[in-house]
Amino acid sequence: MFTTELFVQTLIAGVTIGVLYALMALGITFIYSIVKMINWAMGEFYMIGSYLQYMLVVSLLGPDLWYLAIPIAGLGVFILGAIVEPILIKPMFTRSIERKDDYATVVTIALLLLLRNLATGLGGPYQRTPGSDLPTVMLGPLPQSGARFAAFVFALVAIALFYLLLRKTWFGLALRAAAQSRVGVETAGVNILRLDQMAFGIGAGALLAPVFLVFPTNGVVTTVKGFEIIVIGGLGSIPGALIAGVLLGVVESLGAAFISSPYQNVYGFLLVIAILLVRPTGLFGERGRHV
Repeated sequence: MFTTELFVQTLIAGVTIGVLYALMALGITFIYSIVKMINWAMGEFYMIGSYLQYMLVVSLLGPDLWYLAIPIAGLGVFILGAIVEPILIKPMFTRSIERKDDYATVVTIALLLLLRNLATGLGGPYQRTPGSDLPTVMLGPLPQSGARFAAFVFALVAIALFYLLLRKTWFGLALRAAAQSRVGVETAGVNILRLDQMAFGIGAGALLAPVFLVFPTNGVVTTVKGFEIIVIGGLGSIPGALIAGVLLGVVESLGAAFISSPYQNVYGFLLVIAILLVRPTGLFGERGRHV
């Protein structure tokens, strides 16, 4: 039954989870906009981040210092991405590889399988959660678990810091220039390969653990939702990823509340199909880029 109070509660819940969705998609679309490749293993980087966060909370910091685990885990995943990029991605640009898209697809899918099976072999197929003592938080009329609200706040902070990095620093200017023309950036004297390495590392993150259970395949959530969002928002569009993430969260929440909750994930795919029928390039389709 439709009521104003239920609608407001559902809307708040949708925006909350939508911000987390947007952060998931941000890494995928950010790497694509700079390196012009899709990282199919992005979900596994989030999975590793969630494991790092879990181990930090359980074995080192304790539940009272859970908030320190998030930036530390994020730094760890950034370092991992910066190590992986020169080994697997850099050869796309330093060797005479004709089908770069095919190479990137095969390599990142292989990396996905490697990381997922390593996590299963080392930690087992078990589900874990770091846990926290955070109290329930009221968002308007809607009670939210403390862990989910904390993840929402940290996601907002991460997005704000990412925006400041892109808009207020020389490094951000170089990244935005690379998104427009890699050749132009190289002509200006910027080491484009080092820029790729840093962009690949920044594209990783670790905000899944407070909300989702920690297990070897939790990166599937990031991958599926992330690609839904970049299709809706437009591949390569960072503002599109943020807006589409919130839109996806709201559509899923409204559909679950007023239509049928078992089909919550279906509503996102229906939204993708509807957007593609109306605007095949997504809401904020990327402009062509000179390479």
